Order: sequence, then structure tokens, then C-alpha cells
Amino acid sequence: MHLKLSRRSIFLNIVGSAIAAFGLYHVHSVSGVSEGGVLGAMLLLFNWFSISPAISGFVIDCVSYAYSGKLLGKEFLFYSLISNVSFSLTYAISEQFPRLFPRVVTYPLYAAVLGALFIGVGIGLCVLGGGAPGADDALAMALSKRYGWKIQWIYLVSDLTVLLLSLSYIPFRRIAWSILTVVLSGQIIGRMQRFAPKAKKD
Repeated sequence: MHLKLSRRSIFLNIVGSAIAAFGLYHVHSVSGVSEGGVLGAMLLLFNWFSISPAISGFVIDCVSYAYSGKLLGKEFLFYSLISNVSFSLTYAISEQFPRLFPRVVTYPLYAAVLGALFIGVGIGLCVLGGGAPGADDALAMALSKRYGWKIQWIYLVSDLTVLLLSLSYIPFRRIAWSILTVVLSGQIIGRMQRFAPKAKKD
């Protein structure tokens, strides 16, 4: 089937996912302050039921993208594929270099805010481009379209749910900084979504 692709959308997904991957490597992976979403859910399932993230991650990704693809179309899946590839390549390249903020672990507030900026702007650009670098991003976009909910609140509810459940095995102090970063990143994504072109009514 012919796909109606946009160079602008391809560009936004490549750049957005690269920014998110850059932030994940240089900030989140160092500081211990993390997002909720699928990654948090995989760790939760592993700690509660000893389900390998390799299995849970695959299942969650398949279900999320299948559901989202039905609502958002084949173009969305194509853009998401581009976003996924760009994210993986950027992270792999980043791993070849020293981290830019090695001392960020001693400044959790700085890490939470800086990490939120990278993730929020990066994912926000992908959303503007009609793609999703992660299964949780795909699901948030699909639910936003299906029910008309603001995407930042979908992110907030899903991330907070995962993080609060994670208190069963993660210290509260660490979770508190993660809650701050998911609140900030979700709001950034929501505000950026306002610049998305209005969908034409059938």
C-alpha cells in the first residue's frame, strides 16, 4: 500500500529520537533518575514475577505498536521504525564516547530537570513528526487520538503508576526524582504537541 510520507516528519523523528537517546545515555544512565513507562514496567515485572525484560519488553512493544498502528495508520508505524533505528544508532554511537556529565549523579535535581529537557524535547519532536521511538510513546499517542485526552496527562498517569508500584523495591528518594523528571518531560511533550498540524475530519 502506498504511504504518504513527509520529509519533515522523517527529519523530526530522526532528530527527536537522537536527542532522547543522547539524554538517556549522558544523563539518565549516569544519575539513576529514570523515566517510568515501559522500561519501568519491565523492571517491575522482573522484580515481582521474575519475568525477563527480554520477554516482557517484546510483548509490550508488540501489543502497543499493533494497537497504535490500527488507530494511527501505516505511516505512523513507518515513522516509528525510523525513530527506533535513529534512537538505537545514536545510543550506540554515544557509547563510544565518555559521558558529558559524569558528576550529575551528585546533583539529582539537576539530573531530573536536564533529563526531562532531553526526553521531553526529543519525544516531543517525534510526536510532531507522527512517530514514536518507544512503545509507551506509541500507546500515549494512540490513546490521545482515541479518547481525546491530552498526551501529557496520559504520560503522567502511566509513569506515576509504574513509579509508585516500583516503591516496592526502589527507595523513595530515588523515585521522588524520577517523578519530577516524568512530570516535567510529560508537560514539555504536551506543550510541543500543540504545534502539530490539525487532523482533517473525514
